[in-house]
Amino acid sequence: MSSTAEAAAPAPALPAAPAPAAARTGTVCDNCGAVVEARYCGACGQKLEAPVHSLWHFTQLATEDLTHADSRLWRTLAALLFKPGFLTREFLQGRRARYLPPLRLYLVLSVAFFVVAGTQPRHFTVLEFDDTKPVSGGKVTGLPAPRAGETPQQRADRVCANANYDGPWAGTLQPLFNQACRKSAMDNGHGLQTEFLHNVPRAMFVFLPLLAGLMMLMYWRPRHYYVEHLLLFLHNHACVFLVAAVLLLLGRLVPHVPGLGLAMFVYFAWYMYRSMRVVYGQGRLLTMSKLAVLAFFYLVFAAAMLAATSIYSAVTL
Repeated sequence: MSSTAEAAAPAPALPAAPAPAAARTGTVCDNCGAVVEARYCGACGQKLEAPVHSLWHFTQLATEDLTHADSRLWRTLAALLFKPGFLTREFLQGRRARYLPPLRLYLVLSVAFFVVAGTQPRHFTVLEFDDTKPVSGGKVTGLPAPRAGETPQQRADRVCANANYDGPWAGTLQPLFNQACRKSAMDNGHGLQTEFLHNVPRAMFVFLPLLAGLMMLMYWRPRHYYVEHLLLFLHNHACVFLVAAVLLLLGRLVPHVPGLGLAMFVYFAWYMYRSMRVVYGQGRLLTMSKLAVLAFFYLVFAAAMLAATSIYSAVTL
């Protein structure tokens, strides 16, 4: 009997496992609602922090974001300016967590540059008009001043009376070119300049892949992937946008710096040469020879891109 009773007796209950600290305190992620056991949510990755209650608290969070939490920004910009080719090589070798992604870096700096450029006084010409001879091919000299008592409409009629486009697809583009001529004459070209600035970033998405394709031909042996060349141009042009934006801002404080243009030309030429050496690892003479070929086609492609962008901006005005 006793043995039967002992067998029938219930087994002692095992002690319950301790609940996670987050479960005991009821801490959940504000973003996805999952239980947070550490400083960051294991489900969505959001950092666990208190809601913003004051301006001082918000300022502390913003300062931390800029100086600590996303120190990748400053590390990336420093490398971009002073270590040509370094970011491209790091990315290709798999060391990517410490730096901003190449495409994001390029997009942010290109947008920043064109925003800064859009706020500057505009001293560039997209199309030019002259009422002393017919407008042919979209490129002539001078924008005639209004005559005494002449209305903007009358001025546009006079300037564009002989407007003519004789380039490719003339039958389709002629009416659009005439319309662009009239609009530009009526607002002194401000609308066309604005449209041109908006279209240049789009044209860069064609320009950079063309350059990367040229690099594939020059670096056929040993073989490199197309994306390697494209990454190099993304980083190098991001540097150009960064330096140009800073110079435009500083130009408001110091309008004229003797020799600045030459210094920037030398810097960017050295930057491209050095980046090619770092990424591809070829000798000095061979790299300089390829840089000379690249510079020639760069100018050709850039001239074609600017001409096409000017025409496109005019006909879509």
